[in-house]
Amino acid sequence: MDAKSTKPHSAQKTSVWDATAKMPKCRPLDQDMQTDVCVVGAGISGLTTAYLLGKSGKSVVLIDDGELASGQTMVTSAHLSNVLDDRFVQIERWHGEDGSRLAAESHAAAIDRIETTANELDIDCDFARIDGYLFLAPGDKPQTIDDEYEAARRAGMSVDKLAKAPLNKFESGPCLRFPDQARFHPLKYLAGVADAVKQQGGKIFTKTHADGIEGGPTAKVKVGSHSISASAVVVATNAPINDMFAIHTKQAPYMTYVIGAKVPRGSVTDALYWDTEEFYHYIRLQHVSPDAHVNGEGGFDLLIVGGEDHKSGQADDTEQRHGRLEAWARSRFPIEEVVFTWGGQYMEPIDGLAFIGRNPLDKDNIYVVTGDSGMGLTHGTIAGMLLTDLINGRENRWEKLYEPSRKPVKAAGRFVKEQANVAKQYTKWLTPGQVSSTSEIQPGSGAVMRRGMSKVAVYRDPRGKPHEMSAVCPHLGCIVRWNNAETTWDCPCHGSRFDPHGKVLNGPSNVDLPPAEG
Repeated sequence: MDAKSTKPHSAQKTSVWDATAKMPKCRPLDQDMQTDVCVVGAGISGLTTAYLLGKSGKSVVLIDDGELASGQTMVTSAHLSNVLDDRFVQIERWHGEDGSRLAAESHAAAIDRIETTANELDIDCDFARIDGYLFLAPGDKPQTIDDEYEAARRAGMSVDKLAKAPLNKFESGPCLRFPDQARFHPLKYLAGVADAVKQQGGKIFTKTHADGIEGGPTAKVKVGSHSISASAVVVATNAPINDMFAIHTKQAPYMTYVIGAKVPRGSVTDALYWDTEEFYHYIRLQHVSPDAHVNGEGGFDLLIVGGEDHKSGQADDTEQRHGRLEAWARSRFPIEEVVFTWGGQYMEPIDGLAFIGRNPLDKDNIYVVTGDSGMGLTHGTIAGMLLTDLINGRENRWEKLYEPSRKPVKAAGRFVKEQANVAKQYTKWLTPGQVSSTSEIQPGSGAVMRRGMSKVAVYRDPRGKPHEMSAVCPHLGCIVRWNNAETTWDCPCHGSRFDPHGKVLNGPSNVDLPPAEG
């Protein structure tokens, strides 16, 4: 690639984790099961919860409708941080000084938990403690750094003010240094955790879709003609699939984009970096060993750069966003070549913290974890710790902070803004289609067409054959939109996602896009 290029399109459209690690294989469920706890979803939230429950003596059945860690955990940038996504100034406004302190404490404990688990299970997952740096975005005032410093101190954080971040190619300006952050390889870690679940006697089934979840004296998870009976069920599916409204109005789906670029080994200080833009840039390094053979090569540093976020299903300029990330990174880091591009979806809670605990509609024995807020690895690990305590009847000082039934009163303005955005999406029912003929759709791409009173999602496979399905999301009736980065159909209202042929990939919808009418 030309060193001046801002077109990373020749890069692999997959994350670095997918290319450099393989998860253990499991078989689909083929019989009825009975267990103490059934965990639905095998990302970091589900796997951590299953492991810690098994460690506490509970029998566990874990199911996922894909392979292990094949959802949003696969596309993380893999920062491990207790520097909150919405920053401490805002977290303190929403949750008070005590809440801000508990949030920082819980995320720090999650990093400790990951480190402890890696050590006790002897998992070689590239875990390392490193510093994190928050620096000013162009045009932001130094007061932004000063205010965040004071709020972070009130939250109990160890933090220093510095004149600049330890970067050679550009002057970051004033920044904050947060010691004792971390980074790791998420799939190597979770492969070890999955093996440990099995060694504890836990049962793991993949390509196993939960068709329904029912609470009651004995909870049941329906899987085709089979069922799993349990004393408790944990729904760890990124967005809950077991209710229509309770939590989905309190969080919003966002897409974020990432590039992985080769830089000379040792040319960038190994640390986590963020700037202060609203949809901030986030940066870290991953060392690629000589035997990894990424793009046929090994033995270099991979700079992982993310940002350019937008509401899911509400933009279609993926290549431009990856291009802007590359241009931003090239002006600040010694990039040689972009070798990966990818994107992922996160659920942004109205008040900045995840929803972890008893499901509002099934308070007895159905538990949920959602609202990762771009910090899914630590929020998911917090979920494993907190839910294990709740299911075992133990008190946990974080329970109220993450309570799914909480009312985000202090974030009312953000709530109104997000709900207005959702309402606007329903006007897509009244608009013309994006194209008037399937011939206008490029092979390997998709678009929405109008057919009478209906909206039809049309995917043309690489051979040019069109595949049609309804464009109406089965959750609450929004019109889906094609995501060229991930080759998915995305719902712009609540974040349901479907593969090119309409198979559901991410809730809250729990069923596929139906066939097109007519």
